[in-house]
Parts: sequence; C-alpha cells; structure tokens
Amino acid sequence: MSAFQSVQPVPPAPAPAPVPAAQPVTPAPQPLLDIDPLAAAMAQQEAKAEQKAAKSLFEKAPVFCYGSAREDIADPGMTFEELRIAKAEDFPELAEGKKVSWTVEYGKTVKPITDPKGITIASVKSEIERSKAFLDNLKKAKDKNLDCLVKPKVTAQSKGIAAYKGVFPTLEEARASDKTICTIPCADGRVYELRKSELGEFIAPKENVIDLPSVVAGFTPALPLVPMELLAQIISFFRCCMTGPEEFEALAHIYWDKQEEKFVAHIPKQRVTKAHIDADLTQEDLPEDRYLHYIDIHSHNSMEAKFSRVDDEDERATRIYIVVGRLDKFFPDITVRMSCGGTYLTLPPGCVLESFGAVFPAEWRAQVTLLRRDTLPVLHPRSEHLRVRRID
Repeated sequence: MSAFQSVQPVPPAPAPAPVPAAQPVTPAPQPLLDIDPLAAAMAQQEAKAEQKAAKSLFEKAPVFCYGSAREDIADPGMTFEELRIAKAEDFPELAEGKKVSWTVEYGKTVKPITDPKGITIASVKSEIERSKAFLDNLKKAKDKNLDCLVKPKVTAQSKGIAAYKGVFPTLEEARASDKTICTIPCADGRVYELRKSELGEFIAPKENVIDLPSVVAGFTPALPLVPMELLAQIISFFRCCMTGPEEFEALAHIYWDKQEEKFVAHIPKQRVTKAHIDADLTQEDLPEDRYLHYIDIHSHNSMEAKFSRVDDEDERATRIYIVVGRLDKFFPDITVRMSCGGTYLTLPPGCVLESFGAVFPAEWRAQVTLLRRDTLPVLHPRSEHLRVRRID
C-alpha cells in the first residue's frame, strides 16, 4: 500500500432553505369612540379646577376654634398639647391638660385626638385630606372652601366640691362611687342627697343644693325684635275679624327669613269661632331650611289676653306664643310666653316685640326737673304745701 492514503472528497453542505420575507402586520381595526370634543375639554377644565381648589384647600392653615374665638394656626407643626399651652393664658380653663380633649372637624369628617402630646396638627390635617371619605365628600360638597377646625373641649371642671362629695346622674352610679355624700337629680324634678356611713345608706330631698350651679329660667333671643310695623299689621288683621256681625278669633305665624334676614307674617288656613281656632297646617309649604317658625300669635277678640287650657294643650312646641286680647280698646292687651318642651314661662313683651321708640325733641327733657322731698308730706287744714328741694 502507498504511504499516502487516498482522501475521499467531502460533499458540500446543503444550501439553507430560503427565509420567506416578513409580511407587513396590519393593525386590527379599533372601534370608533363617540367623544364630544367640547365635553372632553369641559371635563378636563373641571378636573383642573378641582385640582386647583383642592391644592388651595390643602394649603389653608388649620383654624383654632373655641367658643366664639377663631384664629388661623400659624404653626401647624406644633402638637395639640403645645397649642393648649399657648392658649391657656387667654383661656384659663384650658390650663389643665388632663381635663381637655381635642377633635378636628374638617367638612363632614370629625376625628378625635387620642395622643395630643405626640401628634402634630399638620399630620392630622394631612391624614384627613388623604382619606377616601374626605375626598369623596369634597367632590360632592357645594362649598369646597372648607376650614379644618381644631377644637378643644373641657371635659372636667372643679367647682370647689369637697373630695368626699360628688354629683351623679343616677342612684346606681352614686352607690358605686367612693363618695360619702352624693347629690342626685331625680325624675320628680327634685334633687336628693345620699349619705353613706357604717350605719347604712341615707337618702333625703335636698333643699339648698350648693354643689350645683344656679340656673335662671328665661329666654335669650337669638333674633332681633319683631318690628312694631309688623305687629301693627297683625293687630289690624285681628280687628278686622271683629267688624262683622260676630267677632271671632284668628291665628298668625311669624317666621324669620334667614335669606332676607327679616320677619314675615303668614296666615294659615283656619276655621274659627269666637273662642276656638282650628288651623290646617298640612298646607304649610314654607321651606324649613330658609324660614324659622318663631312665634304663634292669636287673638282673643274682646276677651282677656289669657292663655286657655286649649292653648296649653296645643302650644307645646319650643317657640314663642302671644295672645292679643281686649282688641276693643285703643291699646289692646298683649301676653307673651315661651314653651320649653311644653313647660311655659311668661315673658315681658319687650323681650321679643319692638316697643314705642319714637324720637322726641331734646328740649322736652330739659323742661323736667327732679325734685327730692326733705320730709314726708305734711297736710295742714289750710294748706297742702309740700316742702321740696330742687336738685340741679
């Protein structure tokens, strides 16, 4: 065999299969959207306005609110305890921190503060602003210019009651307490005193209760006096009901218009006799959110201005009631009372009604001189002269 072996030729590799050219992809047809360009622009504008209003709202300072005092909090980074200390000089009742609680009212959100020493006012405000409930209420609110009100409340007060004494709303709480002498109001309207000793439990009515504050019954108006002109119109209407063959009573309602800030009279549908009124109040259609029902005023024609038993049964709502009698006189008689949940108290008419207040010339007053008597009058048979001295 030859030293060189014969080499067999290697067959060539098969040619690669041709790759088909990529076909262009046609996007699937999209459904046409029914978009109103004007509506879309308005929605976008409203969204921007809401974002701007929200940003402006969130940048507003929280407000310290206590009683009638309101003030922007310049440093919201302070804690509620630091705010209490800062305000204690103006409001001494806030001096004891353990007797003061805090709440934050922001729109419809009310958040009690559980850690006034460790939480800052700004963090609570921010937490509320991020909450879903607040944002949802903000979208629905007509007035978006809300105030974040920071409100302290005095939850306990010391009134000088000795440590062994206490005031309790129920007998059970008084018995469960460690107080030796307990004061308890009762359903019969009286105040009772419970005294505990090793002999037993003593309970008796208490006449002079020094442990409770004094309260004076009465009415403090939140509205102005009813104008004399309106009262005169109503009295003229009442007198008109006496000019026929038979005199009879009549009823009028006086409302306070919160929008116009004035009083208006309203005459309900009514069937009347000389001594009775049957008013149909089902047709009263004045909106309650605008009109406050302040006074019921009815006439007793030529009879006395005294409330009857029927009036007592009917006039139980908490408001003012007026009866006008002796309308046959030049100046009729007027009696005014309030009902506090069905408990009546007579009031001076000037408490709710405007009186005569015409301006008179100043020189009239100059014509009047005050006189003081030196002694009691001495009447003589021939003279009835009184010794007097002029006071200039």
